[in-house]
Amino acid sequence: MTVVTAAEMRALDRWTIEHGTPGHVLMERAGAGAARVLREHLRRPRGRAIVICGRGNNGGDGFVVARHLRRAGVPVEVWLAARADEVGGDAARMLAAWRRGRGRVHELTAAGATQALGRRLAEAAVVVDALFGTGLNAPVTGLPATVIELVNACGVPVLALDLASGLSPDTGMPLGTAVRATTTATFGFPKVGQVIYPGVEHTGLLAVVDIGIPPAAVTAIGPRISLLEAKAIGSLLHPRPRDAHKGSFGHVLVIAGSRGKTGAALLAAEAAGRAGAGLVTLAVPAGLQPVFEGRVRETMTAALPDDGAGGA
Repeated sequence: MTVVTAAEMRALDRWTIEHGTPGHVLMERAGAGAARVLREHLRRPRGRAIVICGRGNNGGDGFVVARHLRRAGVPVEVWLAARADEVGGDAARMLAAWRRGRGRVHELTAAGATQALGRRLAEAAVVVDALFGTGLNAPVTGLPATVIELVNACGVPVLALDLASGLSPDTGMPLGTAVRATTTATFGFPKVGQVIYPGVEHTGLLAVVDIGIPPAAVTAIGPRISLLEAKAIGSLLHPRPRDAHKGSFGHVLVIAGSRGKTGAALLAAEAAGRAGAGLVTLAVPAGLQPVFEGRVRETMTAALPDDGAGGA
């Protein structure tokens, strides 16, 4: 599975836009897909969704999610960590679409708004984190940091859009503070920081939303990182003939073991067997051979000349 850096994802988006797909179309696909993820993975019989938006494109995704959730009959509140007149670009277009449907926006810059948000979060069924996406490159401070701490303290399931807010998309490290999401709906491709620690702990269940990045864009940009998955490894394990026996699959010699380090030798021999070797022989110092004889079942042992100190 392809995994991308923030710069690679920006390049993929830019290529797609330059070749005929408007940015607001990508945003609509992202938000609609994230709303589907929420309904599939964070379903609750009743309750309100709180969507917390920033002023950038991630916030625009949040406005789209809010619109689709309300269309599906989910009660929604939208909270904005900025003034509405600070929202620009495609995000402003999606904010306008939300308002055209009589959607209300609570500005967190207003006096007492963060305290009100804290109370509403405690009563919510789910929170949608749409504060920051992959463009964040500085520590989170001020109002956004306060909002992230409120989200983390509320004890409610959290869906992060594209990336948990405050998380570095490339290193997986929190930039000051970061949302701990229950589920993340990431757009296009997983980000490097979502599949390495500590980013994994902030990402939760990772769902990839197809926003229509064409294969030609991937070829042109050439993302360089792949995540090795179990299904890829499984394709390398071929069925074994029924008449096969231990002599059909090679013989591995493991030369290891010294006093105080017998565990490493045992682990190496066991790994050889699990990797598919038909026969495994563990060659160890003669003085330690009785130790290994009492621990192994399928592995054979061979004694090496011993220097008297438990080393060969």
